[in-house]
Amino acid sequence: AAQNARRKAILLMIAAATLWSTAGVASRHLQSAAGFEIVFWRSLFAAIFVAGLMLHQYGRGFVSRLKLMGSTGVVSGLMWATMYSCFMTALTLTTVANTSVMESLAPLFTALLSWLVLKEKIPFATWIAIALAGCGMGWMFAGNLSVTDSRGVLGMLVALGIPLASSVNMILLKRRSHTVDLIPAVFLGGTFSALAMLPLSMPFHASVQDVLILGALGFFQLGLPCSLMVKASAHLKAHEVALLALLEVLLAPLWAWLGAGEVPATATLTGGALVLAALIGNEIRTWQQKRA
Repeated sequence: AAQNARRKAILLMIAAATLWSTAGVASRHLQSAAGFEIVFWRSLFAAIFVAGLMLHQYGRGFVSRLKLMGSTGVVSGLMWATMYSCFMTALTLTTVANTSVMESLAPLFTALLSWLVLKEKIPFATWIAIALAGCGMGWMFAGNLSVTDSRGVLGMLVALGIPLASSVNMILLKRRSHTVDLIPAVFLGGTFSALAMLPLSMPFHASVQDVLILGALGFFQLGLPCSLMVKASAHLKAHEVALLALLEVLLAPLWAWLGAGEVPATATLTGGALVLAALIGNEIRTWQQKRA
């Protein structure tokens, strides 16, 4: 039963990362929305999607489910909001490559916090997988990495908020997911992010097409996959979830190639293969250990 639950959790994480990775190719079709307005609409629709899920599942118990999370849910919601907001804010200050490389630090931070806070023993093979994945990410974007001015440095510092918030959130999920349903925290994250971005988004410039695209992103690229990740985290170790989440950055160039004609560079393919090898190798090693 435990092995079946684990397999389902891995499939949920692969599905989540695949859905997350569609943001880039979808944003290529936006007409006039940009920057903070993109974050606002995407976060708003993510909150609406998760609210719909909760109303369908809990009905009148919607509000009581929010209260049941307590301070843990509020902090988790703030971490989701930080990830949503830092990602797009970083992109207004620095390159996609710089932002993606900073994102790739999430497995390292998560493993360190798991070791320090949860007292989890991290297998040596997993540390190797994290290092290989980091090298692969660096290789993927090496040609595009640039820190040429203070604005670029600020962008990378803002992007650092993504892996930091992600790792803290993962520790919260691992500590409380067995006793408290933290999917409502995804709703809080979308709500907090939308409220924070609203004054920065005015006046609105998004066309009807933009709102429809961002609505789809909010539902299927943010609300749904984040909810799937919460479910998966109950059956996987925190650092495993963080490693599997790297599939997002790995798949994004593929969709940009297929959906927007952006041909990936050789370094992107080579680095991506290294990341994929690290992820598969770590799962095979974990499976062998559990079987032994």
